[in-house]
Formats: sequence, structure tokens, C-alpha cells
Amino acid sequence: MPRHFMRKLLTAVLALVLMVGFLLVDSNAQKRRRRRRASAPRIENPAIYQPSTSDNTNSAGDTGNAGDTNAIDNRTARPANEQDPETMKKTIHILSTQVDKLTDKLTQMEESQRSLVDLERLSRAETRSTALRAELRDVQAKETDLQAKAEQLDYDLKPENIERSTSGYGTTHPEELREQRRRQLESEKQRVQKQLDQLAISHSRLDEAIATSDAEVDRLRKKLDAADEAAIENAKTKGQAGGTIAPVPRATPTPSPYPQ
Repeated sequence: MPRHFMRKLLTAVLALVLMVGFLLVDSNAQKRRRRRRASAPRIENPAIYQPSTSDNTNSAGDTGNAGDTNAIDNRTARPANEQDPETMKKTIHILSTQVDKLTDKLTQMEESQRSLVDLERLSRAETRSTALRAELRDVQAKETDLQAKAEQLDYDLKPENIERSTSGYGTTHPEELREQRRRQLESEKQRVQKQLDQLAISHSRLDEAIATSDAEVDRLRKKLDAADEAAIENAKTKGQAGGTIAPVPRATPTPSPYPQ
């Protein structure tokens, strides 16, 4: 009996050892398979997030809150827009005033520029008139000298004067000497007369040029005087209306030294 019991016990122990070894071998094989599977990467589709009904409810609430906020902002902005017309009117009035001032300044600058141009033209016209009068005086002086010379030639051409001028020469043909003297005086008189005719033409031309220049001087003076009067009237009108723009001062033309 004891031997039989010992055999059964050894058999059971061996069986138990074999079972434990088998289980250990099986577990090691499973671990190796898991490691191999873990070493190879696998591509998996990501999970799609599906919002719950509570999230939809919250987002709808947020949208409603945003709409309410925009509505409140629009309502608060409306009073400012209602005040814009008054502000626009004030701004337009200010801009209009500034434009008027700039327009007045530009007008004054243009008038001043025109006045300066007219003053320069007036000065040139006065200088031209002065030069023409000086030239006319020279022509008149030459005319006076030539007229005196022509009168002297007329006196020398008288027969008694010709005979007196040739009586001192001793000659057997006094009539030829007198004739020669007369032809000489006639030639000189013709030459003087031509010079007088040319001076007369120059005199007439200078008279016309002086008249034209004097008319230009008179026109420019009247134009400048009218511009001064208009500037003064404009300044008075703006002064009565509350403006502060004063007329631009300019130099007045000097009076002409010659009579008109």
C-alpha cells in the first residue's frame, strides 16, 4: 500500500510539473506574439467626434447670445448715428468756411499778381513815353537847326547876295561864277530840305507813338485805380459782414513828369 500510494503521488507531482511547464511555455509564446504585433505599426482611422445633444444645446445658446450682443451693439450705435447729421453739418460748415477763406486768399493773390503785372507794364509804358519824348526833342532840335540853315540858304540865293559874294573874285566871266554859286546854294538847299522832310516824318511817327504810349499809361492807371477801389469796397463789405480780410497793399505808380 505505501508503495502504491507513493507511485500515485509521484505520478501526480510529475503531472503537475508537466502542466506547470506547459503553461509557462504557452505564456512565453503568447508574450512573444504580442511583442511582434506591437513592433509592426498599424494605421487606424481616428474616431470621429460626435457632439452630444448637450453640446448642440450649448452652441445654440452661444449663437443666440452672440446675436443678442450684436443686436445690443447695433441698438447702442443707433443713437450715435442719429447725431451724425448735426456733426456733419458742423463739419461741412467749417470746411465751407475754410474753402471760402482759401478762395479769398487765392483771389487776392491773383489780383496782386495782376496788379504787379500791370505795374510793370505801366512802368515800361512810362519809360517808353519818356524815351520817345527825348527822341522827339532831338528831332525838334535838328529841325530847328535845319530850318535856320534853309532860311540862310534862301537869303544867300538872292541875286544881290550872290553878286556880292562873287564880287571879290577877279574874273573876266562873272556871270559864270555867279551861276556856279547859285547852283551850289540850290544843291545845298535841296539836301537840307530832304533832311527836313525826313525829320518831319520822324516827328509825325514819334507823335503817334507818344500818343499811343500815353493812352496805354492812362489805361493802366485807370485799371490800377479801379482795382484799388474794388479792393477797398470788398474789404469794407467783408468788414461789415464780420470778415477780417484786409486789402493787399501795393505800390502806387509814380506821377508822370510830363504833361498829359
